[in-house]
Amino acid sequence: MPLPTAFGAAWLTRDARIVITTRALRTFGYGSTSVVLAAMLTEDGDSPAQVGLLLAVAAVGSVLASILMGLLADRFGRRSSLLVAAGLMAGAGLVFAFSESYPMLTVGAFVGTISPSTNDNTPFSGVEQAILAQTCPQERHTALFAGYNMTALCAGAMGGLVVAGMSLVPGVEAGDLAFGLYAVIAVATAMMFLGLSPAAEAPQRGTSGAIAGEGVVADGPVPAEPPRRRLPPGPVLRLSGLFALDAFAGGLAVQAILALWFQQRYGVSTSELGLLFFATNLLPALSQAFAPALAARQGLLTAMLLPHFVSNLLLLCVPFAPSFGLAAGILLARQALSKVDVPARQAFTAAIVEPADRTAAASMTSVARSVAVSASPMTSSLLLSGPLIAFGAPLLLGGGLAIAYDLSMWRSFRHLPVARQVRPLTARLRGRHRAGPAGRTGDVAARPFESVETSATVRIPVLDGTPLEWHPELRTLPLPVGLGRTRVATPSHGSS
Repeated sequence: MPLPTAFGAAWLTRDARIVITTRALRTFGYGSTSVVLAAMLTEDGDSPAQVGLLLAVAAVGSVLASILMGLLADRFGRRSSLLVAAGLMAGAGLVFAFSESYPMLTVGAFVGTISPSTNDNTPFSGVEQAILAQTCPQERHTALFAGYNMTALCAGAMGGLVVAGMSLVPGVEAGDLAFGLYAVIAVATAMMFLGLSPAAEAPQRGTSGAIAGEGVVADGPVPAEPPRRRLPPGPVLRLSGLFALDAFAGGLAVQAILALWFQQRYGVSTSELGLLFFATNLLPALSQAFAPALAARQGLLTAMLLPHFVSNLLLLCVPFAPSFGLAAGILLARQALSKVDVPARQAFTAAIVEPADRTAAASMTSVARSVAVSASPMTSSLLLSGPLIAFGAPLLLGGGLAIAYDLSMWRSFRHLPVARQVRPLTARLRGRHRAGPAGRTGDVAARPFESVETSATVRIPVLDGTPLEWHPELRTLPLPVGLGRTRVATPSHGSS
């Protein structure tokens, strides 16, 4: 599905628009503060080890908050939980804007949502992804998550550009201005969360996911639908572990660490870094427009891993650049591919669990990533000491571990039907591609049928040799209003 369709389609509900907008505002704040965070702490007299420790403490705080969100958000209300997180974010912004005390900053980083980059491994993300996943059919998830991430990365790029201008304001530290704005943004997001509808809350277990109006309408149990087989615990834990490996690798080269490395290696200024990170955040935002098409043609797993693999090969080349200009050029090429995998990864996670489990699943993977990220800044800061600065050790280690993640993901999950799925249901129903043995189309009407009557839904399983309970294309399609009872074709018992 083309990305412009995702933004202009009628199925983009009010709740989805609120979630996308608040994520964009929040990432704008991350984009501005992450550029100046390490430099601000260094100017206050903190050592690289202290900078890494503070970032690690911030990540640990996000881990604990994400765990609480995953356990309690659906029970006490998603909107209420998001409001609490926004309040803590505002408090952290005020502490960083007005205090230079390292202990106070450490407490603020722990209880708030300070991020060293525009990556949103925060307590917000698990709840927001669960809300988004239930606002539209599954075949539109990749396009929706692409829009969710694209707008955020564009906003993060603008944050980097704005902080470049803040550094030119006389008499005021750019970091103080950036974190003051960060607190204002947190208040604005809290006001927007108040507009979420009841449809944003968790659905009851066993209800269907029909879309109507402003959100998901729980139509009650659907006894005729075969139960969906869920992944056993082993693969789920493996998925979380691999996401953690990827997050640790990415955390070694987050924006705050890159800013510190460029300053130490090439002596660049804050305004130059602001312009660079404006571009490094804008390029991945634009490139995510290709994610839905790539997932539709190659499957979710390939869309996750192929651009991610190439981007990390480029990251390995950055430390060998002899000048800032060449290093920046390679980094820009890397960033153009680095985030294409994110919508497919989020859609993959949402696809392998039941709707009522999506908050827990999204929060679990967010926790796994946050736990790993909490160790990355400390590791990076230690690797930026002494002669290791010239070699860019964090970038080399991060690129190597990320490539190991790509290979492990492919080996572990390439057999799953959701990973092999390359076309949405509508394409199969129209016979646009082949299914099953070579030369046989997916035309349902060409097979033997017998008629049954229904006035509720049309169930059309596309049989191509895959066991029925595992088939990714089993869907429930609501009948147009006014048809009443009709004759619906279903495969006869003698068909294959």
